[in-house]
Amino acid sequence: MQDDTTKDAAAKGDLIRGRFDEGLDEVMAQINASIGFDRRMAMQDIDNSVAHVTMLSEQGIVSAEDAASIKQGLEAIRIEITAGEFVYSVELEDIHMNIEARLGELIGPAAGRLHTARSRNDQVATSFRLWVRDAHDRASQLVERLIGVLLEQAGAHTESIMPGYTHLQSAQPVSFGHHLMAYVEMFGRDRGRLRDSRDRMNESPLGAAALAGTSFPIDRERTAELLGFARPMHNSLDAVSDRDFALEYLSAASLCMTHLSRLADEIVLWMSPQYRFVELSDAWTTGSSIMPQKRNPDAAELIRGKTGRVHGALVGLLTVMKALPLTFSKDMQEDKETTFDAADTLELCLKAMIGMIGDLRVRTAALRAAAGSGHATATDLADWLTRELGMPFREAHHITGRLVRLADERDRDLAELSLEQMREIDARITADVFTVLGVEDSVTSRRSLGGTSPKRVAEEVAAWRERLGK
Repeated sequence: MQDDTTKDAAAKGDLIRGRFDEGLDEVMAQINASIGFDRRMAMQDIDNSVAHVTMLSEQGIVSAEDAASIKQGLEAIRIEITAGEFVYSVELEDIHMNIEARLGELIGPAAGRLHTARSRNDQVATSFRLWVRDAHDRASQLVERLIGVLLEQAGAHTESIMPGYTHLQSAQPVSFGHHLMAYVEMFGRDRGRLRDSRDRMNESPLGAAALAGTSFPIDRERTAELLGFARPMHNSLDAVSDRDFALEYLSAASLCMTHLSRLADEIVLWMSPQYRFVELSDAWTTGSSIMPQKRNPDAAELIRGKTGRVHGALVGLLTVMKALPLTFSKDMQEDKETTFDAADTLELCLKAMIGMIGDLRVRTAALRAAAGSGHATATDLADWLTRELGMPFREAHHITGRLVRLADERDRDLAELSLEQMREIDARITADVFTVLGVEDSVTSRRSLGGTSPKRVAEEVAAWRERLGK
């Protein structure tokens, strides 16, 4: 065990204040400390230290006996933290100093050898990078789960017809499955961005020390290997100052939250009495304190609202980093708190959307009724005039517009006009026109790649299931 003097110094946060005679002002201690949030990197910091001391021992920089004692002490601390028994000290500033101080209490002076050939700069950069790498993995898994439940719903509704919209106005009929598959594509890109970002960030800063490397004969390839990194970073200045990995994660998270928010907004619209396209069970809705009839899509609304938190985290860290010279400045302590919050928010919102999409009951009759309104097959009529009567499309577009106006004047949909009424506009129109005016005919005819025909949608569902190994 360490002596009382060493213990007292550690307790006062003196591990790094050898040249200072006086303690910190209370407010300085408060603004300087990060233990309130960076304790979340405790496991990554322990992994970081285990890898570092393993390499030090293998290189003969630290004795095998001291290395074994350090690793044993670190694992004991891991158990304490997991059990909720670890006592955190604000005076020790951060999780790294807290763990090192506790290690000294457990094993004595040998603990002081752990920091050989390492600085808090590369230690923090490595631990944070490990944490963000784990966040990439968690988000990727959740995105894949979300894609999976979207595929289930899309596969069940390849032939369920709904209005497709532009400007939130009824435009052309599509299948509900096709609509959901648009979100599969969005979240598929999110999955790709997370994977791409993870691959790029998977480099180890450990061994860069404060900023210039170290004179000790360390093996950075070995610590990179032990921590699961693909390689060490090749510039010590960049290694300790880079936060691109956090920015890329926040960028991918922001885009994913944007997609979640768009889907959430659709659920809010679809559940309204004016739409009544879908229903959610009691598990995903709330009531009103005064209006007993209400069933509110609060989870969807909260996803929509929480999107701003993740966007804000990205903008905040971009702002922190925009004017920092090489290498480390204390400003960079602001990289973690908002990144942690953004990761929590993204993961919670993904779990909520997975639950809602799995719970969604689609009211196909309401979808079908809405799909036929607003002259949704007008484009099919224009296409028919072009294809069957050989008209230039602009002429066909003009004639169709006149037919739409006629239908409006008679308070009817296009398909409800008689052949005689249509021929008042253009005598060349034949009875065959009615083969394209039904919404089922319209949807089935859209067989081009990426189109809404049930056959195409089913093919896309199958292709995505194969891609995901489902």
